This record gives sequence, C-alpha cells and structure tokens, in this order.
Amino acid sequence: MISRRTVLSGLAAAATTGCSAPRAPRQASVAPDQSQQTPPPQYPPPEYPPPEYPIAPAPPNRAPRGLDAVIDLSAHTTVSDFGQVRASNILAVIHKASEGDFYADPMCAARRSQAVAAGLLWGTYHFGKGDSPGEQQAAFFLDSSRPTQGTLLALDFEPNEGDPSNSMTLGQAEAFVQAVASATGRLPLVYVHPTWANGRITPDSILARCGLWVVDYHDSPGIPLAWATSGWRLWQYASDNYAGRRAHGRTRTVQGLDRCDRNLFNGDVAGLHRFWNAAA
Repeated sequence: MISRRTVLSGLAAAATTGCSAPRAPRQASVAPDQSQQTPPPQYPPPEYPPPEYPIAPAPPNRAPRGLDAVIDLSAHTTVSDFGQVRASNILAVIHKASEGDFYADPMCAARRSQAVAAGLLWGTYHFGKGDSPGEQQAAFFLDSSRPTQGTLLALDFEPNEGDPSNSMTLGQAEAFVQAVASATGRLPLVYVHPTWANGRITPDSILARCGLWVVDYHDSPGIPLAWATSGWRLWQYASDNYAGRRAHGRTRTVQGLDRCDRNLFNGDVAGLHRFWNAAA
C-alpha cells in the first residue's frame, strides 16, 4: 500500500532494475554504416515504473508459491461489480478503512455489503501515521471499520512518503496493535516491507506475534528477521498505486474494477478460510 492510497508511492513505486537489456559495446575506430543503424531503445519504457525492484514474474511462476486470490483496495479504486471480481477467482478483499486519526475511507462501509453479498471474504486496514497516539488511531480504525466476526484487520506500517516526519513510530505501532487486540481479542496483520522492517522491528516486539503481510516486488518475498521463524501469511507481489499506471508486475486480469493491489496467500483455499476465520 505504500502511497497506495495516497501514501503508498515509495516502496510500491518501483520495479525494473535488471529488466533492461545491456547497452551495446562501444564501437572502436570505424563508424558504422548509418543506413544500417536503428535508433537505440529508451529505458525504462514509459509504461514501466521507476527502477528499483525487478518486475514480478508472470503468474505461472508465482502459482506454486501461494494462492493468488486476495486483493486490497481503497477509495482510489473504481469498483463496478464485486460479482465480476469474485468470478475472476478472487476470494478475499482487504479495504482501506482509515488513516491516522482523522481520515475514514468514504467507500469502505458501502463496499463491505457489496463484497460480502458477492461471496468475498472481507477485511480492512489502517494506514498508520505519526501525529497521534497509537491507541487513538486504533480506536478511530475500529470505529471506521466496524468489524464483525469474519472481518480481517490489518495495520499498514510503513514510511509516510508524503511527509516522512509524520511516519508512525514503532512505539505507536505497538500501542495500536495492543489496543486492537484488547478491543477485539485478536491481533491484526502487520503490512511491512522487509528491508524497512529490519532494524526497526525485533522478535520480542508484539508486532512479531502478528501475522506478516509482506510487500516485496521481487520474484520471491524477503522475510523480516522478526518473522524469520513464522514466515509470511500474505505477500503483496504487485501494486497499482495511482490512476493511469498499470500494476507493477504482470498479473492476470481482475474484472469488475479498474485497479487493485495483488496478494498471494501462503496456503490453499481451505487454508485461506481457516486463516481468515481464525484471524477474524
């Protein structure tokens, strides 16, 4: 979700190192016949995101790694028909509910009933910020999300690319998680980038007890040290972070909406339902 949702641009806005062809070696002494020359290609191609992470592999290469059936959305996604989303073999939706202690996603509540009616599992996430206590953000998230039995909850814990000084701190994230657990009896998932999480989240943090939702656009996900023994539950392998840009990585089409972030579940269909029910 990095800057997904207005804040998800940093980590998610990257994907092509190693993808461009090597430059042709410089010709010595004799100039080539100009009539035989072709214009040099321009890299990166304009439709590709800026270079930093390699583009995710095609779906056949990801299929053995998990179940490609979970998407996440925000109000920036236009949804025309959740029935078509479900018909595209999507089983679960995680929708942005809130940000900080002031912004509630205006589409979350209405889309919940539509998604559930279409047979989709439902979850919500909160984008953490640094300008209010974690407990206060948790209360706002729960009020915005209105979770019931069956609602998966998650914390998006990452740098605030729009205002780095207003990024959620580790202490605020831990307070948020503790407050959600106290109010609901269950720990939320935590969405993090592995490189950013290392050096910030330690194995003794309450965050390490939460399910890992890892964002990594390489061909396999890195695992933060705090989750080295438990591994990942969800892997965001492709992101679509603003209108007009295709999702990072080649992905199969999801009908019924214009864009979405894509996630693999670490298991099969039965495992997804067991996990969702246990976490929710």
